[in-house]
Amino acid sequence: MALRMSLWSRISRALEALRQGESLSAVFDRLRTPPERTVAFAIAVIALGAKMAKADGRVTRTEVAAFREVFHIPPEEEANAARVFNLARQDVAGFDAYARRVARMFPPGDPVLVDLMEGLFHIAMADGGFHPDEEAFLSEVAAIFGLTDRCWRCLRARFVGDVDPDPYAVLEVEADMPIEDIRRRYRQAVRDTHPDRLAARGVPPEAVRLAERRLRDVNRAWEAIQQDRAA
Repeated sequence: MALRMSLWSRISRALEALRQGESLSAVFDRLRTPPERTVAFAIAVIALGAKMAKADGRVTRTEVAAFREVFHIPPEEEANAARVFNLARQDVAGFDAYARRVARMFPPGDPVLVDLMEGLFHIAMADGGFHPDEEAFLSEVAAIFGLTDRCWRCLRARFVGDVDPDPYAVLEVEADMPIEDIRRRYRQAVRDTHPDRLAARGVPPEAVRLAERRLRDVNRAWEAIQQDRAA
């Protein structure tokens, strides 16, 4: 997730206001419209990622590395990015407020929210385990984002790995649906996840990269369903 210097500067100022006691609502009220909406999204996503890393009580190097995999940061912005991350990871408190701020930017269950959940799962699983507190954190964020129970189970299966992901669940279709109906759902999922479509809908540029993994999984699910129907 490449962020411009001017963006990091605005993020740092906003987080400094939070650190000095200004309310979260007051800060985000100033960040309602472009380009500040992008700042608001970035702050909320970075804070969620940092607090996700802290959810099990400690932030490991592997979790920080996972955060960097999700958020591509230019080398010249490493120091600013570290400052933002470190401010947010001090504790888990308030993660739900950041989640609600993100949720208000999109309709319930929007693909961008699913993409963001995938990034949080990636950070949670970076240390090789899935702590109950991490599951509780992610479950609450999923509820705030308006994700369906089926979507939640699919994400958990794909990332935690204790059960195999169901390709029908990935596309959120029933296993007995006609193949043409599933094809239409697959094509719609591809359109919804395409970077150009996201940009046209006004999705902050920093969110677009989060769609890449979901698009790959959508394509794999469609391939698996085709193979299943051909058997």
